[in-house]
Amino acid sequence: MAGTLYLCATPIGNLDDMTFRVLETLKNVDLIAAEDTRNSIKLLNHFGIHTEMTSYHEYNKYDKAQWLIEKMQEGTNVALITDAGTPAISDPGEVLVSECHKAGIRVTSLPGPAACITALTLSGLSTRRFCFEGFLPSSDDKKARKRILEDLVDESRTMIIYEAPHHLKVVLKDLYEALGDRRITICRELTKKFEEAVPTTLSEAISFYYENDPRGEYVLVIEGRSLKEQDEEKRISWQEMSIEEHMKIYEDQGMPRKDAMKKVASDRGIGKRDVYQALLEAER
Repeated sequence: MAGTLYLCATPIGNLDDMTFRVLETLKNVDLIAAEDTRNSIKLLNHFGIHTEMTSYHEYNKYDKAQWLIEKMQEGTNVALITDAGTPAISDPGEVLVSECHKAGIRVTSLPGPAACITALTLSGLSTRRFCFEGFLPSSDDKKARKRILEDLVDESRTMIIYEAPHHLKVVLKDLYEALGDRRITICRELTKKFEEAVPTTLSEAISFYYENDPRGEYVLVIEGRSLKEQDEEKRISWQEMSIEEHMKIYEDQGMPRKDAMKKVASDRGIGKRDVYQALLEAER
């Protein structure tokens, strides 16, 4: 009988956040695959766990995934842990999970800490709709980074981004240039003694870190663009053309004249009667 892959969330700071279920699983599986065994051994020793470990990280994720799958096909139960938080979120574990599904290996996730959700709930920004970007492409890859930032310009959901301290100043500047002066909550040292969640704006954050060196790992929670603002911008852009030109766009798509009039009225934020009157005057 094939083994199972257990995705085990580990604390992002406070060791008391370890769940009983994860503890029991780490003690009882045959093998633990860890992002950094030197880091994870400290965690395991703290909880008196002596299960065998093997490394699974960004630089061996494809070859090691096949090795782990072979082990599981032979009946080995494997737990996957990352340095902190939930495996497969901004983590090479996503490759192992994908390969396990292809191989028919059972995968189960043991929920627990995740920096992105912790920061979102602390942020004071909208939690109803959000998107997770993880780490932006490196500033060395300017083309990929620019494309992602351009995609975020009209993002209406709250955005969550991870960043290392030595890149924080650059990413704040890039976000300001792309998105304008949005509200942002800057989170660091999550769940630890000196945890911070600072609501501010991008411009204020840039000014602060111009004079203060960033320390710790950061989670940035950024306000999405309001739908009302986007709708207003669209209305303004429609008004740059005449109503006849606006009508022609929809009629050229095969839309009946009556339906096109309704659509034009909706686009421009005016009544259907106003569209009809403008078309009459244009024909005179």
